[in-house]
Amino acid sequence: MISLIQVRTPNPKLAFLSRTRVPLYRSRYLQLISIELSFPQKVFFCQAKYSESEIDGSFNLRVVPSNLVAAEKEEAKAVLTLFLKKQGLSNALSARVINKSEPFIDHLVSRLHSVHKSRYLVGRELTTLEIRDALIPYLEALHEEYGSILVDVVESFPNPPVLEKIEETIEKVPLPVTPASPPSAVLDSKKLKALARVSDNGPTGKLPPHILYLVELGMDIETIRVITRKFPAFAYYSLEGKIKPVVEFLLDLGVPRSQIPTILSKRPQLCGISLSENLIPTMAFLEELGVDKEQWAKVIYRFPALLTYSRPKLRATVDFLYEMGLSAESVSKVLTRCPNIISYSVEDKLRPATEYFRSMGVDVGVLLYRCPQTFGLSIEANVKPVTEFFKDKGFSMAEVAAMVSRYGALYTFSLAKLILKWNFFLTMGYPRAELVKFPQYFGYSLEERIKPRFAIMTQTGVRLLLNQMLSLSEDAFNKALKRKLKKLLDN
Repeated sequence: MISLIQVRTPNPKLAFLSRTRVPLYRSRYLQLISIELSFPQKVFFCQAKYSESEIDGSFNLRVVPSNLVAAEKEEAKAVLTLFLKKQGLSNALSARVINKSEPFIDHLVSRLHSVHKSRYLVGRELTTLEIRDALIPYLEALHEEYGSILVDVVESFPNPPVLEKIEETIEKVPLPVTPASPPSAVLDSKKLKALARVSDNGPTGKLPPHILYLVELGMDIETIRVITRKFPAFAYYSLEGKIKPVVEFLLDLGVPRSQIPTILSKRPQLCGISLSENLIPTMAFLEELGVDKEQWAKVIYRFPALLTYSRPKLRATVDFLYEMGLSAESVSKVLTRCPNIISYSVEDKLRPATEYFRSMGVDVGVLLYRCPQTFGLSIEANVKPVTEFFKDKGFSMAEVAAMVSRYGALYTFSLAKLILKWNFFLTMGYPRAELVKFPQYFGYSLEERIKPRFAIMTQTGVRLLLNQMLSLSEDAFNKALKRKLKKLLDN
């Protein structure tokens, strides 16, 4: 007969575990899982539902138009779907999870609004790349936290996952041959010890000096815990030998103190790299390749991982840029404006994208210079659907190529946003050729720029070119309307 015990845990968020009786031979697994379930408290508080309250400075969802929210929900679903498929779920199972996870999707959208609050307040919309870059690290952190029960967490959000599903997951975990050999998927003693080190409830009851130092810099404990789960060595870095020298080095480069926590969160490995043997020589090498040494603060903030790549990898990307016909000055500007191009595989990303754009008739060198981030998009998932969208609307391939050459960021917007703006464009009475001349139309906010400007122009009774209507400053726009009206009256 299997004996029973009651699992107890001091964590109030895990009360649903502590009130349950489970078989003794499974209890150890539940205890281990309960240790791992130290999910940030705010996550089980659905921000999406309460985002209008602006409590504690949260973003007011009412300033975001409903059609934009709908488009962003589709973007969030796409990111979550791709993430689930990356974890091994089939297309059908991923779709079922998405259909059951509406509150979690709302939470992801609300997170976008909180992270990019300043962008929304000035009427600027996020690109597909920006949405992906904001959500994927968050989903990865959740996966580190929850592991095999992540799907249950997503489906039951904002409530804790029900115990029956957790027990089903545990039943699938193979039992160890002996109690001394638990599965590595459940028990990672190094990670648990590292987490204990960065918690004030650790063995000493005090936070280590380097953690206190990071807190003083503005990094909260939960962020430090997320870093530690992904990179346990971070918990053991010494203050004087590792953390502080790197922080002071970044400050000397001109990086604002307020940006240090973000940089270390993106790439904690920086603190484990020798300044004299690695970081400084790598920077000198990159300066030789073309990075503007006066822009290091911006470059590192945009992509701190740049300093951790090997020299052969750095050289391979730069050689490719020269191969595409970019001058030394253009290579310098590309590396400075979009340093993450270094992370794109030359053979798996850059060359396939180059072949596709060349087949369209696009000048690849010009596109690389104007919008290098386009080459980091998936050809099948992002680029081809946009190309087909414009072809379906009657644009020739030559016209699409012209639009892309003039505005490379065209591919960074989701189809949902393009469709919204296309539908409104059809109501404005402009010929389609205006979009070929001014594809930047798709980069303006529909609610904050396009509709208000068009309404003012219509009320005035005059007609400006599409680019005049949108690209001019407020003052220049009003003056253009007055000149046009005066000319109309004179005639």
